[in-house]
Amino acid sequence: MRVFLSLALGLLLFSCSDSETTTESSPSKPIHTLIFMDKTSSVDVSKPFVAQKYQQLLKQVVDENIQQAGDQIDIYFVHENTAKGKSVSLTSRTEKEDTQGMNATDLEAAQTSYEMTLQKEKNIFIRQCLAQLNKKNGGSSNAETDLKAAIPILSEAAANGSEVKAYFLSDMVQSQKNGRDFHKNAPTSSDQANQWAEEDLSQFEEANLLNCDIQMVLPFEPTSSSSVNNPNITVYWQSLLGNLGAGVSEL
Repeated sequence: MRVFLSLALGLLLFSCSDSETTTESSPSKPIHTLIFMDKTSSVDVSKPFVAQKYQQLLKQVVDENIQQAGDQIDIYFVHENTAKGKSVSLTSRTEKEDTQGMNATDLEAAQTSYEMTLQKEKNIFIRQCLAQLNKKNGGSSNAETDLKAAIPILSEAAANGSEVKAYFLSDMVQSQKNGRDFHKNAPTSSDQANQWAEEDLSQFEEANLLNCDIQMVLPFEPTSSSSVNNPNITVYWQSLLGNLGAGVSEL
């Protein structure tokens, strides 16, 4: 009986140890970063406050979200045809060297080499992101703003199993001739904003944003009045995106 118990305990400890080893060695989920840059007439990235805020954010996003091979950044231009507005797709290819059996000196050298290569890649990504930020949209597409078109894009990214982090560099003013136009008719209260968001949920019955972390990065200075930065518009988006499963914050 004692032999049986000892054997069972040994197997249990081995199983736990093996499970812990597998967990520690398994790579983390790739991060899929989606950046939606508003290229309509209502957002001017040449203004010093906006330029500084967005440039700083892009550098931070690349630094934090590009950590391993497979981490990805897609940039979309927001205008009347956001669904077809992808401008850049970047994927990290920097892989860690197999360090199995290395001594401490070689291990340190391998880690240093990896970090240097990854930083070079990050610098390239930052330059690409800043170049997209500074691109102008002088075409007719800047007359309308279709932010809702981002929802199916986010849902598709989430379905692939990646950790999705999305950033809207926008005033979040949806403006379409055949839909919501917050320039002409914005929500006047949080109750109305929530009501409109609930009504619009039916447009996205197949969307699932459970794996999405979304930040609305507004181009407004802290002293902006509510007539310029309408808080009910952000309530609308927090309600709509939140009810689809996303975690939503405002920056």
